[in-house]
Amino acid sequence: MTKTEFTAVVPVAGAGTRLRPHTHTYPKVLLTVGDKPIIGHILDDLRAAGIKKVCMVVGYLGDKIKDYVSKNYKGLDVSYVEQAEQKGLGHAIWLTRRNVTGPVLVMLGDTILDADLAKFMTSKDDCIAVKEVADPRRFGVVETKGGYISAMVEKPEHPKTNLAIVGIYSFRNSSALYNSLEKLVDSGQTTKGEIQFTDAMAAMVKAGHKIKPVAIEGWYDCGKPETLLETNRHILDKKKFSPKAKNSLIIPPVYIAPTAQVTNSIVGPYVSLGDGVRVDSSIISDAIVNENASIQNINLTGSLVGPSATVVGRKDQLNVGENSEIRFDKTSCD
Repeated sequence: MTKTEFTAVVPVAGAGTRLRPHTHTYPKVLLTVGDKPIIGHILDDLRAAGIKKVCMVVGYLGDKIKDYVSKNYKGLDVSYVEQAEQKGLGHAIWLTRRNVTGPVLVMLGDTILDADLAKFMTSKDDCIAVKEVADPRRFGVVETKGGYISAMVEKPEHPKTNLAIVGIYSFRNSSALYNSLEKLVDSGQTTKGEIQFTDAMAAMVKAGHKIKPVAIEGWYDCGKPETLLETNRHILDKKKFSPKAKNSLIIPPVYIAPTAQVTNSIVGPYVSLGDGVRVDSSIISDAIVNENASIQNINLTGSLVGPSATVVGRKDQLNVGENSEIRFDKTSCD
């Protein structure tokens, strides 16, 4: 069985409440990190692994996601199902049951992972990506025995291990997965108010189904402003872009989209400027400026600027005497 026979399922229906106000009008997966939107990095990884067929679960602002994918990933066979009501990850994946046959690879849409997908797609076993974390109470957690997962639980109060489930799952026989999800949905069982994917897999393990944990190192969260900026720093370090700008100082690593315009500014380190962005007479570091935003006369650091936003500061003329101290309030845009 070759890896190209897998269908990828990518759930992207979440509202991204922790990234408001950006996600009031923009889906989280279209926010820029590095040189492209979050979903672009995920689809690039799938395509590089030989995946040709993708089913995406959309909901909130789903039409904008469809527009982006149709314009930028014409070579992929992409279908969509809608999760009209947020009932949990298990429910979202269950909705794809009519779009998937044969092997399935599930990749979550809110994280960027450095992982060898071939390990998941060529293994004779079903696999789940795991990583040791400091506080496993925030995640699905697995226990292992003899090289396989012996138990798993979603967000336990008293976790028995620190092995968190981190967003890649492969199943050689998707019908076994969907049958377990079907039973969960039919029973109405929820954990913390949602139909959990972890609960469906835990039931499979309890019934004797073998699932292998695969440890990965690179796992980058995109769920909060601070973690989005951290992921941006990682991507910029990894890809090493070499942008230039008119009458400006660029301090790498920095990404500047070909259609962005930067004049009379200092940009970097760790800055991503999206398509159509305009920056003039400003100093920007550790920031993401999304498409068509305008930045003028301001000092920004540790900031996210949403699509088509305008941020204008001030120009001050000062005459400062000996032993004087001038302080301005810190300016940022989130």
